[in-house]
Amino acid sequence: MRKVVLITGGSSGIGKAVGSYLVSKGFTVYGTSRNAENVKNHPFTLVSLDVRKPETIATAVAIVIKNEGQLDVLINNAGMGITGPIEETDTDEMRQLFDTNFFGAIDVMKAVLPQMRAQQSGLIINVTSIAGYMGLPFRGIYSASKGALELVTEALRMEVKQFGVKITNVAPGDFATNIAAGRYHAPVLKNSAYEASYQLNLDLMNAHVDQGKDPEIMARAIFKIIETPQPRIHYKVGELMQKFSIVLKRILPDAWYEKLLMNHYKL
Repeated sequence: MRKVVLITGGSSGIGKAVGSYLVSKGFTVYGTSRNAENVKNHPFTLVSLDVRKPETIATAVAIVIKNEGQLDVLINNAGMGITGPIEETDTDEMRQLFDTNFFGAIDVMKAVLPQMRAQQSGLIINVTSIAGYMGLPFRGIYSASKGALELVTEALRMEVKQFGVKITNVAPGDFATNIAAGRYHAPVLKNSAYEASYQLNLDLMNAHVDQGKDPEIMARAIFKIIETPQPRIHYKVGELMQKFSIVLKRILPDAWYEKLLMNHYKL
């Protein structure tokens, strides 16, 4: 039986790459976009959905179930970035980020779970970030949102196992996408105590994304997870050193690890 997949944030970047790859493997794919009607010549069906608006989530999930009679895989990919010194980042912008990256992801899971429970089967893949395993300077709020989703996934995975539903996290490193363009940047303030260090790190972050890996690597990794009978709790996809940084955090004393990060970010 052909599997039906729903991908949030499916109009560009990782979401589009994953959807296109899964179509080539014979899956029925629905992606979501806040402005689906404005996206032309897309390789798979797009439905309108804003993860910050539960009514749009309910409508999108209902469309998929009505059209297909099933929903086998949710890929929770919609997200946004944020940068800035925490002291100088607008708290309302932080809340908006959590509404997208954390609460939005939870609301989509809540919307698909009744169907998956009724089927006694289903897979939810939450796209988090390697940044969610550590507090990164000038990206602390982003790290926090992705780290929070990792922990919620661990908890929910145990709650729904009895219904035949599987949940896993996939944490990508830097990929060549348009996330930097859609990221909220706290402005670099003239004469700020953080002016020089924040500007330097902003340039570093943008360079990392520009030099990032091909998103199809994520697509192949996610396909492999879908085909795995018993997915692991956590997956990491990215440069070897990015994945190794998580191992180092586990084994090094906190102060040593902090020093490594500060050297890396020139602080």
